[in-house]
Amino acid sequence: MKISKILIGIDDSAYARNAAAYGFDMARDYKAAVGLVHIIEPMVIPSTPADNLTGISMDSAFGIQEVELSEVQTNQTEILINNTIKEFGDGLEITAFKQYGSRADGIIDCCKEFDADIIVIGTHKRSGFDRLLIGSVAEHVVRHSAVPVLVVPFVE
Repeated sequence: MKISKILIGIDDSAYARNAAAYGFDMARDYKAAVGLVHIIEPMVIPSTPADNLTGISMDSAFGIQEVELSEVQTNQTEILINNTIKEFGDGLEITAFKQYGSRADGIIDCCKEFDADIIVIGTHKRSGFDRLLIGSVAEHVVRHSAVPVLVVPFVE
């Protein structure tokens, strides 16, 4: 099996940082290019004018509009990607991807666009009710990816 392109999915968690370290080490071992992807899941401010718990207007509670929230998310993604490249990417060819939408589908889409040979992602190790409610990005990627997926566990 030839690995010349590795797609690494990141977010701002310790789980993803651990997987990124593993993925970048793997890239060095295989002399592979890295695709670094962060998917921004859009946050939607409720259309109701007030928070049901406090009765405070949503605009005054958050102090930002949806457009501003989108800009903040995009800026945070840039910072996360740049910090990850600075920490792990020395000497490697890196292509950064950022998209809005579902994390799992976004990772799969970026994998196709990058033509990756393997995907490296971390896992939050959710189980039971949490997993039922939140779902598992790693599980969805494993089930729907056309390439192998390396899920890196986080040991505390």
